[in-house]
Amino acid sequence: MTKGGLPKRQRLIGLWLILSGISLLGGAIFAAWLDAQLAPTGLTRLALWLGSFSGGATIFLVGLLLERMLFTPLRHLQVQLARLVANPDARDEHPPEGWLKALAPDLRRVRESWRIDRSRLATAHAEGARSAARIRQELETLLQVLETPLLLCDHHRRLMLFNQAAEDFFEGNTGLGLGKRLEALLPVGSLQNALSQLPSDGSPRELLTPCDNRWLKVILRRVPGSDGETLLTFSDATASWSSEMGVRAELASMLTPLRQHTASLTSAADALTQLRHQNDTDTSLLRQRFERVIHEEGTTLGDNVAKIGQLLDDLQHQGERLTPMWSNDFWQALDERLDPEHRLITPVGMPAWFKGDAPALIALFDSLVKQLSAHLPDSGFEGEICLGNKRVYLDLIWQGKALPEHELAAWQHQPIASLPLTPKVADVLRQHASDIWSLADDDGLHARLRMPLPAIERVGAPREPAPPRPEFHDFGIADLPPPDEALANRSLRSLDVVAFDTETTGLELRRGDTVISLGACRVVNARLLASDVFDQKVDPKRPIPPASTAIHGLTDADVAGAPPLDIVLTHFRDYIGEAVLLAHNAAFDLLAISHKGVAFDNPVIDTLLISRALDEALDGHDLDSLAKRYDLAFPPGTRHTALGDARVTAELWLALLPRLEARGIDTLEQLLTLQANAFDRQDASAS
Repeated sequence: MTKGGLPKRQRLIGLWLILSGISLLGGAIFAAWLDAQLAPTGLTRLALWLGSFSGGATIFLVGLLLERMLFTPLRHLQVQLARLVANPDARDEHPPEGWLKALAPDLRRVRESWRIDRSRLATAHAEGARSAARIRQELETLLQVLETPLLLCDHHRRLMLFNQAAEDFFEGNTGLGLGKRLEALLPVGSLQNALSQLPSDGSPRELLTPCDNRWLKVILRRVPGSDGETLLTFSDATASWSSEMGVRAELASMLTPLRQHTASLTSAADALTQLRHQNDTDTSLLRQRFERVIHEEGTTLGDNVAKIGQLLDDLQHQGERLTPMWSNDFWQALDERLDPEHRLITPVGMPAWFKGDAPALIALFDSLVKQLSAHLPDSGFEGEICLGNKRVYLDLIWQGKALPEHELAAWQHQPIASLPLTPKVADVLRQHASDIWSLADDDGLHARLRMPLPAIERVGAPREPAPPRPEFHDFGIADLPPPDEALANRSLRSLDVVAFDTETTGLELRRGDTVISLGACRVVNARLLASDVFDQKVDPKRPIPPASTAIHGLTDADVAGAPPLDIVLTHFRDYIGEAVLLAHNAAFDLLAISHKGVAFDNPVIDTLLISRALDEALDGHDLDSLAKRYDLAFPPGTRHTALGDARVTAELWLALLPRLEARGIDTLEQLLTLQANAFDRQDASAS
């Protein structure tokens, strides 16, 4: 007997084989001794040898019979019951067999009854919640298309809801996620006082707070009738704030010296006028002094006017109406405006971001094409974006000759009736601090219209709109225990869990192998969030062996240009926050991320140890075996990737939860004790 109960299956089998072997050997020795002493012949000798081997053979055959007819069916029944508890909808792979075969109808009845009850419960829940679901779906749709970044947090400042605009607004910030505290996203010092003094009637309060090199204008309001829930909307005030404090302030500061220079110039000119009829020597000297003053003041005024012009250009660049645009989106919108049925414009070259007033630019190009239709082909155009120094060039290309400059000059005086206040083309160009001209390409076959526009540092295509998904909200977060409650006493279902996995250059971590990929996902309120993930390649600073590539598929080219491990771990630490870590065979993954200058002192749950603790008599506790045992589904090709294995581990954790609760293991402290006991037994077995 072991400390944990019955001997393991392997020990029983070993004991059985030893007893059988000893019995057979003893029988053989005894038979040989009798044979030598009695010297029997014929059937007597055969009976002597059979009788001597009968004991060992009986032990062996009885053991074999028990193994096939009882022990193996019992193990399969254990697997079946575990699967039934963890995943009631899983397939029936091990119906009762052997001497337990008679239990098949009963087990089938239990399974069918359970499924019927669950189906009835789900149907009743669906019918009862149909109206609420419709309202929720409309709310989700509204949140998806709402362009204002929006967050909803409970009275513990935990995020319960955010929309697509907020996800785009805080792109790259690991502090955004359901269940995470608001202070992980924003400096709470500036928010805490405002949050504590919000009126309960929903009246808004405004706040300006720094975040990621930006100044954010935050509007906060308490949700009336709620349990202290707060709605926050955001806008980027950096441009307007910089404009107010930068260019506009500098323009205002230049006004006083400009007036002084103007007054000096006027006084000198008046004095010079009064002296124009006097020709004596003193008057000539005085006239020269006034002329010198006029020259100096005129030069200074000219410099100041040039500086004002530059400031006005800067003001145009910082204008709030000029917003970031993706060139392909611009060409598509312009194409839909010109000819929605035939699509005249084909984007070519590498797309890029630029800054502009989209409605004004589309109206301007629409006016341009119509005005110059006599010179432009009907076969269509190409649209290209070319990068310049601090500016990009928006080019409309066609096959033919360049447009005459005088026609472009005349067109700039045309009004654009589709825009408010009917501005002229030149006004829209001035709004963008830009101009437009025509030039012929070097190939002699094509020509283009070119318009320079302000560039921005943003790179990469805009994110694809996310499909509707429930991960934007979870109002059940408000019912979770307070964050300051002792973590050890928290129920397992209320834990904020981060499942993670690593891919490495090899298994010899103490001999230089290191991480090349780190993936993680979050489980909040006992629900795996589909989109809240951490997936980062790592530059290992060493070649990846082909043997490792054969497992995870990552090559040196895949990790080229990726950040080093210490940088990735810093971001990963921010992603984890105060969550509990979860991994399968966590010792390996923890070793892979330890001693890299980033501390991970969160509690750690290991599904490998939990599975061994729950099913000590069963074989197969690797991730593949457990995924098959609990009928866990995952997309093909995602196994042996860091994020894919992290997701399977998270699914496994959710499957193990009901089995743990069935054994009265409800809190993190109880789970860690069970896990520690499993680790001790594993350690004892290893020794």
